[in-house]
Amino acid sequence: MQIQIATLCDAATDYNGKLCILGTVDTLGAVNFPVTHPSCAVALRFCFSAEDEGEHTVSIGFVDADGQPMGGKAERQFGVKVPTETSFICSNMVVNIQGLQFQKPGEYLIRVMVNGDLYEEIPLRVIQVQQPAGQAPAQ
Repeated sequence: MQIQIATLCDAATDYNGKLCILGTVDTLGAVNFPVTHPSCAVALRFCFSAEDEGEHTVSIGFVDADGQPMGGKAERQFGVKVPTETSFICSNMVVNIQGLQFQKPGEYLIRVMVNGDLYEEIPLRVIQVQQPAGQAPAQ
């Protein structure tokens, strides 16, 4: 099993087997903390061979700037069956996330686990930015 793509983005969709990704991000900025990011997605593209056939569980969890789990994780189960006429198949997974909260600036991780094993870590930097001059403070 191979993860060909693992990214945090503004939005993603699986359109007839094509993984469509909008706005890949590695840094989020906020004037004040804690901050809530309203909406984002984790987009994954897997490639499977015959040896990967069977049932699998993928879990996605966030780790905060102190290395602690942020609570809550997405978990999906799926089966793999590779047709005899080919040596591989690919599959997409999109996990939509609403209301993601960050308590403070720092470097965060999105951990992608497959069957309990770490397969990928997606880094995310959350920074504090200055409010643009002449703009009212956010409520």
